[in-house]
Amino acid sequence: MMRKKRKRGAPPGPCRRHGPRPATAPAPPPSPEPTRPAWTGMGLREAPSSAAAAAAEVEQRRRPRLCPPPLELLLLLLLSLELLHAGDCQQPAQCRIQKCTTDFVSLTSHLNSAIDGFDSEFCKALRAYAGCTQRTSKACRGNLVYHSAVLGISDLMSQRNCSKDGPTSSTNPEVTHDPCNYHSHPGAREHRRGDQNPPNYLFCGLFGDPHLRTFKDHFQTCKVEGAWPLIDNNYLSVQVTNVPVVPGSSATATNKITIIFKAHHECTDQKVYQAVTDDLPAAFVDGTTSGGDGDAKSLRIVERESGHYVEMHALYIGTTVFVRQVGRYLTLAIRMPEDLAMSYEESQDLQLCMNGCPVSERIDDGQGQVSAILGHSLPRTSLVQAWPGYTLETANTQCHEKMPVKDIYFQSCVFDLLTTGDANFTAAAHSALEDVEALHPRKERWHIFPSSGNGTPRGGSELSVSLGLTCLILIVFL
Repeated sequence: MMRKKRKRGAPPGPCRRHGPRPATAPAPPPSPEPTRPAWTGMGLREAPSSAAAAAAEVEQRRRPRLCPPPLELLLLLLLSLELLHAGDCQQPAQCRIQKCTTDFVSLTSHLNSAIDGFDSEFCKALRAYAGCTQRTSKACRGNLVYHSAVLGISDLMSQRNCSKDGPTSSTNPEVTHDPCNYHSHPGAREHRRGDQNPPNYLFCGLFGDPHLRTFKDHFQTCKVEGAWPLIDNNYLSVQVTNVPVVPGSSATATNKITIIFKAHHECTDQKVYQAVTDDLPAAFVDGTTSGGDGDAKSLRIVERESGHYVEMHALYIGTTVFVRQVGRYLTLAIRMPEDLAMSYEESQDLQLCMNGCPVSERIDDGQGQVSAILGHSLPRTSLVQAWPGYTLETANTQCHEKMPVKDIYFQSCVFDLLTTGDANFTAAAHSALEDVEALHPRKERWHIFPSSGNGTPRGGSELSVSLGLTCLILIVFL
């Protein structure tokens, strides 16, 4: 039988992809290999015989032809090699970018933007991170993780206004533990780790006629004439003295504040600060402006505006106090860790910041307004004026200029203008809200709005609010 002649140029048969051979029938035993042709000189072989050429052609057709690998497989192989190379660069003996990043996370995990000294400590950690990347730059050349970290550090330093030169943090936070820095305590650090809005810091504020915001974010308007304790625990005591604002009215305002920072181990001796109307000192009563030894004082006073605004920073107890004089009266705002604020005995339970004003001293219903604000009406003649110079309309207009959000601070401003006629109370309410934004750890709780019985914000008409404020004014003067 004659064998069909293969077309010129056609492949000798289908190629086989890389992989295991498919099962086939056993091949016949190979024919004896033809004798290798002898060299004829000048690098040329003797032409093979026709029988040898035919045998070689049969053997070539019997062997499966391997196809070249597809392009995708080649690309995958190259990518794998690059990843392996990048992984090698991250080994401790070579590129140490992973170690740099781990140290930075360790240095910043306990920091929180709501506490004092955050920017300073964060910049120190960033500079340490930048220094670590510089030391490993040669070994990390071509490492994408390294270059991403360098760009990220540059962006963060710009955002936080960090200078490139300055002190850096130690890569071992435990070594730098400061017993007179509350924020560096291991317990406090673990308690706050990963919390963007930590609930363990409390805020209390007092301003105006007077209006009290407690540690529990309850808002009250109180009489509390005379001396009253705002805070009284094992670390801090704050007492305020309130005097009548208008003769014949139960409305009062604060004209004296006394703050006692109690002695605390080796961090500070007892320090007393006292402010009265027209005397807002930038020093403690003993004439000093700080407490504690060393350059980094654990307690210090910072004067922001001479005679009008001072801040006290007690680093050893993680506490910040703002005291202002607005017009003739004083305002106070404080932030303190919850665990320290709760450290008091049963005999110290009379604390306005902790439990609010006694019921007999409140002018409102516990939400910063009298029950009439919920909808009780009054005769129209009562809506004309509460104090010479201000009507409900003009008071609303003046307060709205300072406080566009009509929350409880706006309503307190209107109430104070109508009961006293003193325009300085507008500035007092506005500065009180600024202090909330500076010290309160929970941004979603900065504004307090009138609420119904179930705690949801009320959407009542402005007339209802106006009637309620007028009713509140009448209660004050009765």
